[in-house]
Amino acid sequence: MVQNGGHQRFGRLVDFLARIPALETDGSPGHGIAAGEEDGAWWVKFSIDIQHDLAWQAVQELAHVLNYLSVEERLPTVFKPVSPPPYLNGGPDEFLGWVIECPDEMTPSKVAEWLESRLPQPVDDEEAWLSEDDDGDDGLSDDEDEEEAEGWIEDEDDES
Repeated sequence: MVQNGGHQRFGRLVDFLARIPALETDGSPGHGIAAGEEDGAWWVKFSIDIQHDLAWQAVQELAHVLNYLSVEERLPTVFKPVSPPPYLNGGPDEFLGWVIECPDEMTPSKVAEWLESRLPQPVDDEEAWLSEDDDGDDGLSDDEDEEEAEGWIEDEDDES
């Protein structure tokens, strides 16, 4: 088993992941992100600061691209949480980790390319991660929002 977050094969992916605002990193060459390969597959493991304002948005974006981009564009990757037994160690602030796993049929560099083209741009800009819905601004005035909602309810009632 090879395990080394700074390993050249993982460099592009690790460097990209380290730029995501909610990911916990350090000053090491591997940014505190572990990576390895074993039995014809590879993995990258990291932590997300679950107290960060964008933590769950980062989880959702990564899960969307890595687990289920679309029916036609399924990647061979799996993104999931990992944890030692909480009753022995402690809560998610310290012990909840995240892993990307992939068979060797797709390289870590190719996964980085997919993420780079589909996550908010620039990926290290927190403002880019905020969607219009986060501030409740959908481009409609409060009156238009209310009319739209009433129209939808009336349409539903009319059908019954």
